[in-house]
Amino acid sequence: MPITSVLPLGRPPRSDTKIRRVAILFAGGPAPAANAVISTAAVSFLRNNIEVLGIMHGYSHLVDYRPDRPLVEDQEYVRITHRVLRRSRNSQGIMLGTARTNPGRDVSHPDHLADPERTAPLKKVHEALLSLGVDALISIGGDDTLKSANKFKLFQQHLPPDSKRIPVVHLPKTIDNDYTGIDFTFGYFTAVETLASEIRNLLADAEAVRGYYLTETMGRSAGWLAYGAAIAGEASLVISVEDITGKYRGEEEVTDEKTGETSKRAVMVVDEVVRRIVATMRVREDEEGKDFGVIVIAEGLAEYLPMEFLKGIPRDEHGHIAIAQVKMARTFSKLIAEEYQRQTGHSRRVTGLQLGYEIRCARPLAFDVMLGSQLGVGAYRALVERNLDGVMVSVEGQLELRYVPFEDLVDPSTLVTVVRHVEPDSDFHRLARFLETYVNE
Repeated sequence: MPITSVLPLGRPPRSDTKIRRVAILFAGGPAPAANAVISTAAVSFLRNNIEVLGIMHGYSHLVDYRPDRPLVEDQEYVRITHRVLRRSRNSQGIMLGTARTNPGRDVSHPDHLADPERTAPLKKVHEALLSLGVDALISIGGDDTLKSANKFKLFQQHLPPDSKRIPVVHLPKTIDNDYTGIDFTFGYFTAVETLASEIRNLLADAEAVRGYYLTETMGRSAGWLAYGAAIAGEASLVISVEDITGKYRGEEEVTDEKTGETSKRAVMVVDEVVRRIVATMRVREDEEGKDFGVIVIAEGLAEYLPMEFLKGIPRDEHGHIAIAQVKMARTFSKLIAEEYQRQTGHSRRVTGLQLGYEIRCARPLAFDVMLGSQLGVGAYRALVERNLDGVMVSVEGQLELRYVPFEDLVDPSTLVTVVRHVEPDSDFHRLARFLETYVNE
């Protein structure tokens, strides 16, 4: 009796669509498997006879568009073909480059969308895409890029009725994994594995020299990356923004330099955090016979530092502090070594290291390639098969696609996205606490 396949072996038939040319752009920090997302999205459209343009370096060229100076092919955009895409799915880096240019930086309230000055960069993006004959836009990036995609969609709603509107679909990207609306983002597991490998190497080094490493990992708003790296890397302790509660959390009064108005901001009680780290070191030595270890802290803790630690540190277009310039690991390592000597009467070497850039373009693991590929195909399915606009492509369970409206992800009054933190006392949070050195506080 012949075996009948439940699923057809051939590809789905080509869909009828008005989309004849689609643009893809990538913005924000790099992430492993970026090219898996770009290439699978592109090939999906190419196989339906839809042209694909890759916009180079995010929004940076689009916001500078002028009608008297057309965008330059192979410099500001490229035509993506099957030949361009050969063996690209598992490649490292970002074939379209990236940038952090924010076309919606002056739009922070729905009323701003009616202000021509505030929306001028969004208008330039729209005009630039129209000049290329683009019928749809695929945006790949983090929460800031999602905000830009949402503002671009809302901007078009204020155009005259006869204006051409460009539907936009967003694909979530962040190695921080702090996205609402999706379980895991592409590149997260590769980043965790790369960090964990480095932590394991440092752990062997620490044991050899009887010292400690304080490693600062990426993770601006949430602790997913720091926690994952600590679990897989067998770190002694992990501290992220979610842990700045209770006695570790305080307030300080700050004055706005422009308006002179004062307000209060939440801050880390540095002395308490330092004492908690030293407590881990002492328990390891006194109860476990281990005079070495690796402590992991998330870079996002820099936003909770008192202002005395942040003097002269600039912020980017999205309002984020330049964390690399804070040198938090080095500062904390000095404070920890001093507190350890004060408590014990003898010294212990504590070395601060900032880990991060080496993970952003690491060779992607298979799971991230699979996840990224499904998101790329999801962009095609959303625009062509479902005729959607203003949705983020998501994946859940066994790579099942779903489509989340921007309205479910962005606060309608502030136009800000909602960060997904590691939930305190969740099983993921408890796993890290269970495996690290136990300190009875």
